[in-house]
Amino acid sequence: MLSQKAKYAFRALFALAKAGVGESLLISDIAEAQKIPKKFLEQILLDLKHRGLVSSRRGKNGGYALRKPPEEITFGEVVRTIDGPIAPLPCLSKMAYLRCEDCEDETACHIRGVFGKAHEATLMVLDRTTLADAMAGETRTGNRYRA
Repeated sequence: MLSQKAKYAFRALFALAKAGVGESLLISDIAEAQKIPKKFLEQILLDLKHRGLVSSRRGKNGGYALRKPPEEITFGEVVRTIDGPIAPLPCLSKMAYLRCEDCEDETACHIRGVFGKAHEATLMVLDRTTLADAMAGETRTGNRYRA
């Protein structure tokens, strides 16, 4: 399940995307416009900054800005940055693989087989859909969706 922190991260990133790459917005302006608690937003933006998705500037024209175009920021990257691994089972994770303690043979595991297919479908959407795609109302599977 997507955390509230990840939802706030997406809302902040969409606000920055609308401002334009390199255009700074103040935390207070983003927090007010997106109805995100300011202290929580500060933590989120620091996480995104450490991952290289946003940059910050001090001074008169300071604030946060997208570091790369919305066409290059995927939903999967944001979810992993904020919430960690996406996999429903540790043996399916690409970032944090762990063999299940009670599993004798991953290739014969029926649970892993079913959840593996669901995970692949999820990754197909999250790792191929960018902020720009979502803003245009599209997913990378070619389907339109309702916002």
